[in-house]
Amino acid sequence: FFLSLKLENKTNGKLQKQICEVVLDHFEKQYTTELGDTWASVRDVLTYPLCWQYAILLNKFSPSPELENTLRVKGYYPAFQGPLPYLPSSLKCYIRRLPGKFPSQKHQAGKLKEYYLLNAASLLPVLALEVKDGEDVLDLCAAPGGKSVAILQCATPGHFHCNEYDDLRSRWLKQTIESFIPGTVIDLMTVSKLDGRKIGDLKPVLYDKVLVDAPCSNDRSWLFSSDIQQATLRLIKRNELSALQFQLLRSAIKALRPGGLLVYSTCTLSKAENSDVINLILNTYSNVMPVDLSELAKAVSQEFTFLSGTQQHELTVLPEKGRTWGPMYVAKLKKI
Repeated sequence: FFLSLKLENKTNGKLQKQICEVVLDHFEKQYTTELGDTWASVRDVLTYPLCWQYAILLNKFSPSPELENTLRVKGYYPAFQGPLPYLPSSLKCYIRRLPGKFPSQKHQAGKLKEYYLLNAASLLPVLALEVKDGEDVLDLCAAPGGKSVAILQCATPGHFHCNEYDDLRSRWLKQTIESFIPGTVIDLMTVSKLDGRKIGDLKPVLYDKVLVDAPCSNDRSWLFSSDIQQATLRLIKRNELSALQFQLLRSAIKALRPGGLLVYSTCTLSKAENSDVINLILNTYSNVMPVDLSELAKAVSQEFTFLSGTQQHELTVLPEKGRTWGPMYVAKLKKI
């Protein structure tokens, strides 16, 4: 599989991105311990971008029947095909088994893009959130905006609050929203730049659904850090991330109404940032309970490989050959 890919990409004249050895060594130690034998096959995918697949999320606000026909001709098919616990007909995402990226569209003022390129696993938190028309929804750490766009493909919230604290990422979020969402819908949204740890105090008991797609040690991008100094600093500060993630979740719980749902997600395999954080929340809060995700996992198991041995309220997507989606961790909680 990989040999044929290498030959194909050699003839295309594509160059492999440089792997950051400092990060790879760190991951090697940690993930060999945490994932055992599974890590070797995951590492093969993560360190070889030419085998990566990309999903295409269609934008219902800028429909293009020609695009759907083109995708089918090129071997793309719908990523999610029932029976899922939640799958709005307006959410259309296409994937194919072959690696490679569909050309992206440039941002043009006043013109909505027809599709968004993404890792198909990043739609699982959105499917887990189960947003319905009229609900008040908070996307706490919303940049770059893919999940916000996906939520709006699924339903029309009563109020939709997208927040991003980081300055650069906040600008990126705004541009994504302008590229995909019509002004009439944007007018009904709030896009803010607040500290996510404080939103629960500023806006208590206000939302039916909260997504916390937390800042994390992004396994894919960290492996290709071009700046060794920055990579080393990231690894030193990695241990601090779980404290931040816990604070964001604490804020999200305060912002939720009783009966409301909270979905937590990261794009790392790190246990400290995933199940450890969620276990700490469940042990700290008596008014928060886990929600079973096994039905969702079963329904999408054709296209995604999941880490075995996780609890029923969590999923971890493992990249593997031919199904290179992830890493993606998802956990679902309910406030009672």
